[in-house]
Amino acid sequence: MLEKWFKLKENKTNSRTELLAGFTTFLTMAYIVVVNPVILSDAGVPFDQVFMATIIATVIGTLWMAFFANYPIAVAPGMGLNAYFAYSVVGTNDAVGYEVAFGAVFVSGIIFVILSLTPFREKLIEAIPSNLKHGITAGIGLFIAFIGLRMSEIIVAHPDNLVGLGNLQSPVVALTLTGLAITIILMAMNINSAIFIGMIVTGLIAFGTGHLSFENGFTAAPPSPEWFIFGSPVQAFVDVFQYGLYAVVFSFLLVTIFDTTGTMIGVAEQAGLMKGKKLPRVRQALLADSVAKTVGSIFGTSPTSAYIESSSGVAVGGRTGMTTVTVAGLFILTIFFSPAVSSVSGLPAITSPALIIVGSLMLGSVAEIKWAEFDEAFPAFLVILTMPLTSSIATGIAFGFIAHPLMKLVKGNGRTVHPLVYVFAVLFLFQLIFLPH
Repeated sequence: MLEKWFKLKENKTNSRTELLAGFTTFLTMAYIVVVNPVILSDAGVPFDQVFMATIIATVIGTLWMAFFANYPIAVAPGMGLNAYFAYSVVGTNDAVGYEVAFGAVFVSGIIFVILSLTPFREKLIEAIPSNLKHGITAGIGLFIAFIGLRMSEIIVAHPDNLVGLGNLQSPVVALTLTGLAITIILMAMNINSAIFIGMIVTGLIAFGTGHLSFENGFTAAPPSPEWFIFGSPVQAFVDVFQYGLYAVVFSFLLVTIFDTTGTMIGVAEQAGLMKGKKLPRVRQALLADSVAKTVGSIFGTSPTSAYIESSSGVAVGGRTGMTTVTVAGLFILTIFFSPAVSSVSGLPAITSPALIIVGSLMLGSVAEIKWAEFDEAFPAFLVILTMPLTSSIATGIAFGFIAHPLMKLVKGNGRTVHPLVYVFAVLFLFQLIFLPH
């Protein structure tokens, strides 16, 4: 029955491949159940509260994506947005506690749901120029590869050059390079589950060498979640007006729109799901994120986003919602196995090779960019360059959206640009100059 629901044959996949893809995606993004509570606890939010809220938001958004959009794209609280929540919204304003800030997330989520029910975001995806779409895919590829290199400390901070080569004699670096070598060999042998097998082998090596341990055991009783910690939906809107959080709501809204849109385009192109300029069932896919964002704020987590780590599952062969059902199921189990998941996700050598390899696969989209046409190529180049350097998908998209219409106007081809691109060029320019990002 599930095979028919998810149309496995039409998408040229099978149950085994989808399950492996879901497990791979889960392993590459499981860190969020540890990292998100750590970051939001700096804003005063109880760790257990965020832990449960993170899983609830992830499961709801991911299952919506699975059953209504049938895409292998997982949804979870976004990195970067949680830091903005903790250190900019709450950390810089003594009058705004985390309860009020969650209310602002809720308000932006409601607006997000309304926009997702209209043709607006569908039109936006169609309006993005092809070269920018390819640039977004490649930029995300570089970004996640850089994350893998940075998490494993193959690349480290440098006082003069910003980044430099890490200590290759470090056990974590050596283990990461070993896992990367194993996975590359399996990829070269055209083994479909190469990334997944590489992670398992790396985990076994880590356990055998003592770098992976389960000191806190494997299971623990799940904490009881609280909800509507900002009071009520009405109170959330009242607080936004009372504390003047319009810029905060706008920032949450703008960044999540483009983080999710950019990520979905990148992963969909990688999976071959785009139909020309259109993404089928896009409205349901967009609703998955907006609903998860709204529900997540009710239970106590920062805004959600479509997760770029989904590309690791796509690289294994995931093409349908069965992949994301698997991801959601594993996150539900995480409620009971939090100590074990914390141990595995806390060792970057297991997941970093997958991120690096997937990044290289996504970079292939640069071949589709019209490099001979400077006004088409340079905006895409800005997207590719700024995503990894600013550690922000939305910022990279912003630079591309600003540069593309500007260059077309200079060349006298301003009429070829979709009106929505002009609108967001202005909005992005305003956000980069005047709002936190």
